[in-house]
Order: sequence, then structure tokens, then C-alpha cells
Amino acid sequence: MASEAIGDRANARPRTAVVLLSGGLDSATAAAWAVKEGWQVAALPVNYGQRHAIEIDSSRRVAAALGITDH
Repeated sequence: MASEAIGDRANARPRTAVVLLSGGLDSATAAAWAVKEGWQVAALPVNYGQRHAIEIDSSRRVAAALGITDH
């Protein structure tokens, strides 16, 4: 039975997760966990008019460090 589940997973399409990635500790941890668990991650930074672009820059750096190309 366990081997059937493994076989099914091997033939399945990759799981995709969208992570709201601010570049902070919480969202970086969520993204890292998803990557570690084998999810194909799309990072979504949100520009909500914050005064500084530091959050957007941080999210780009986190995505690059985790190998997330869809940012």
C-alpha cells in the first residue's frame, strides 16, 4: 500500500503553492518549508504602498536563496 502511494506521487503533477513573500521571517519560513516538502513555489510579493522598497527587495533575495524562480 505504501509503495502504491509513492508510485502515485511519482506520476502526479508537481504540487504548486503560492506564498505571500514579504521577505520577513514568517513568510520566508513558510516558503522554505514548502520548498523542502517538494512544492513548486510561486512567490507573491505585495506592494501595498509601503514607504520603503526594502520588503520587496528582501522578498527577492529570499526567493533567490530558496531557488524560487517564479517571483
